[in-house]
Amino acid sequence: MEEFNITIGHLPIRLCCVKCLGVLPYASLFATILLYAGVALFCGCGHEALSGTVTILQNYFEVVRAPVETLDVLTMIDILKYVIYGVAAAFFVYGILLMVEGFFTTGAIRDLYGDFKITACGRCVSAWFIMLTYIFFLAWLGVTAFTSLPVFMYFNIWTICQNTTVVEGANLCLDLRQFGKGGPGWPVLCLIVFQLDMTFHLFVCALAGAGAAVIAMVHYLMVLSANWAYVKDACRMQKYEDIKSKEEQELHDIHSTRSKERLNAYT
Repeated sequence: MEEFNITIGHLPIRLCCVKCLGVLPYASLFATILLYAGVALFCGCGHEALSGTVTILQNYFEVVRAPVETLDVLTMIDILKYVIYGVAAAFFVYGILLMVEGFFTTGAIRDLYGDFKITACGRCVSAWFIMLTYIFFLAWLGVTAFTSLPVFMYFNIWTICQNTTVVEGANLCLDLRQFGKGGPGWPVLCLIVFQLDMTFHLFVCALAGAGAAVIAMVHYLMVLSANWAYVKDACRMQKYEDIKSKEEQELHDIHSTRSKERLNAYT
């Protein structure tokens, strides 16, 4: 008898867990995890890759920071770092908004809190998210293309550095004079292979993160488009149900009126 009472006592908890699992928008959850992973990989590795680029420019290319009012390479890299901070914060918030939108499209939430998506406000929100996600998709495509440029450049330098020779006891990675740069007084440029290799792989990871963000945007577009299709079908079904209910009510009223008339005629 005690086992029966315990089973009954745990039954609502199990049903509640199953109901919570039914509420989760798994497609939006997967896209959000992929977006966060891609943005974190892009922002973290991109920031460290830019810092490594600054170190290489200052130590081996003798690039000095210009005055504040002058826009030089180092200042542009600092601006890119601030842009990375903004991208990380913006897409953290955007992922939360898309998750909330995904929760409101699930059947369990509609049953609990009403058909929010079928309202005019819900349809406008869905259309706005589709448009905004498509813009972000194009933006991430541009970011991916832009990130591939330093990867290509570092890959070429890294390939040259694989054929390292020894000149005056130093590891010769790159001699700018073979490209027509520098003069007789410019010594042979020697790069540390480890630092160049680390910066190159950080840019590769940043490129992979940007690609993951692009895939997440595509997944979000598929989810939002499917939700929009559901909204249209739900609106049509609701209108059909309203018309059907109205016609049935009119038929019921007509039959009631005729029944009353016949009853009055008999009496």
